[in-house]
Amino acid sequence: MMKKMTGLVLTMTFASFLSACALNSSTDEKANKETTSAVQTADIKQIKDQVIKASNTGNIPAKALERKDTFIAGMSAPGGVFLPYFYDNGWDGNATSPIFSPLVDLDKNGKPIPILAKSWEISDDQLVYTFHLKDDLKFSNGSPLTADDVAFTLTLLHDPAYDGWGDLAAATIKGGKDYKDGKAKTIEGIKVVDPLTIKITTEKVNAKALLLLGGIVLSKDYYGKDYTYAHLDYLKKLYSKPVGSGPYKLEKYIPGQEIRYVANKNYYDGPPKVKNFIYKVTTPETTSQLFEAGETDYDRFPAEPESVEQLKELGFANIKVTTANSYSYAYINNTKPYLKDKAVRQALIYGLDRQKITDVTYKGYGTVANVPVSPVSWAYTEDGINKYKYDVKKAKQLLDEAGWKVGKDGIRAKGETKLKISYLTSRNDDDFIPIAKENYKALGIQFNPEVLDFNTLLTKLNKKDYDLAAVSTPMLSDPDDAVADLASTHPDNSAGYSNPKVDKLLEESVSTTDINERKKIYHELYKELSDDPPVILLNYRKVIHANNARISGLNPDNFTGISSSLPNLSIKE
Repeated sequence: MMKKMTGLVLTMTFASFLSACALNSSTDEKANKETTSAVQTADIKQIKDQVIKASNTGNIPAKALERKDTFIAGMSAPGGVFLPYFYDNGWDGNATSPIFSPLVDLDKNGKPIPILAKSWEISDDQLVYTFHLKDDLKFSNGSPLTADDVAFTLTLLHDPAYDGWGDLAAATIKGGKDYKDGKAKTIEGIKVVDPLTIKITTEKVNAKALLLLGGIVLSKDYYGKDYTYAHLDYLKKLYSKPVGSGPYKLEKYIPGQEIRYVANKNYYDGPPKVKNFIYKVTTPETTSQLFEAGETDYDRFPAEPESVEQLKELGFANIKVTTANSYSYAYINNTKPYLKDKAVRQALIYGLDRQKITDVTYKGYGTVANVPVSPVSWAYTEDGINKYKYDVKKAKQLLDEAGWKVGKDGIRAKGETKLKISYLTSRNDDDFIPIAKENYKALGIQFNPEVLDFNTLLTKLNKKDYDLAAVSTPMLSDPDDAVADLASTHPDNSAGYSNPKVDKLLEESVSTTDINERKKIYHELYKELSDDPPVILLNYRKVIHANNARISGLNPDNFTGISSSLPNLSIKE
């Protein structure tokens, strides 16, 4: 499930970019609850997206000024698998992005733009994609990049031994399944027209096909020279020796410390102006320290007032506060008899003070989520949506009408079954716990939180051995990424949710490439999910980026992070 990179992310981190927190003692948990209850949420001001320019570049640390040709960005722990489509660690995705380029990528608004492709055409029936490559493309080792490399990449991802996150099944390339099943030696729908043109025929319209088919291109000469059908282990020896077509190439990887890159002289748009790029491994404890000392030029910081004030005091930091292209929520196990009832799920939302949870967690740098997509998405709307304002009376009414009566012990019951709700999280500092415990007690629900290690939580989630579980989405490239696993037939439907109308709308939402038509479908889908909620939507958060003002051209966005900026950076003298 986790390999697909478009499903859930267990909330084991503070704001998804921070590294995993170790489980602390019960004493720490108690202290956290006491702190949480003391927060005066009524005084919290909601922060808007904003850019704060450096106020005093004279404060730039000498350590940073010494680097005339090197840009250093902080990141959490990479795993060392520098081959697209094959890594499990999401940070390796960040690490590979400077090395490899796709045919098509997304701009800052989430719309497709050409990278290695010069252009593309989609047939009238939306089934045939023809990509035209730019002239004289090369990989970092100097070998030419042609349509044969695109064909090889798409074929490799259909190999039966491939089980990574780059699943092309949704693109339904004609003959792709036959190749995967060993019934064909080639994929019928992939045709190399000439060295700069490839035509791909699909069997079903899918709105995400353009990005799936136009992904990162791997070198056939380098990654395919030892390829034999159904045997991909040979690639492991190349994980640490990448050859790509991005703006940089790997120079050295020092596990636990940094990844060093050098400008790729064969990059199609010319080598980057900044010769050297480094990803330095940082932790929540070292992020601010390294940035302040000039050891890093860029990093992301906890979305809270203290972070912004500290960065402003430095004087040399350009600060960007943006809404993240993700959201947090709690899974509801819809397979449990007492949670199949829509009224009970609605009561769990009405009776939960989500605004307080959001304010306590993000201190103004977050807002309550009411639809399963980020506000930065073109599909976002709250028109016709039930916002489930905190309403204890309404929650109690729904539970009463559903037959759950309060017993002498204060716990609701229906027959012999008491309404006891478990909640799983991998964060001991989860602000959901103290607030939900208090809110649900007022409703007559016994709330039983449990903090587990990441792997145990994941196992329980996959087995549907839970009632509620803390999750969040990764960065969303398409609105479908956030809701696809709610389909009753989806293999990763960890919520166990089933709604025929939702199934129909989910299928329709990706069955056209017309963005305006898709908007209409998503708006209808969000209304249905609001009425029949499969999860408890919690919040959208802000992300705080900061860079040393000596770096010009850095503009991190919600779809590609800093990778799209890398080719255009420069260092001010």
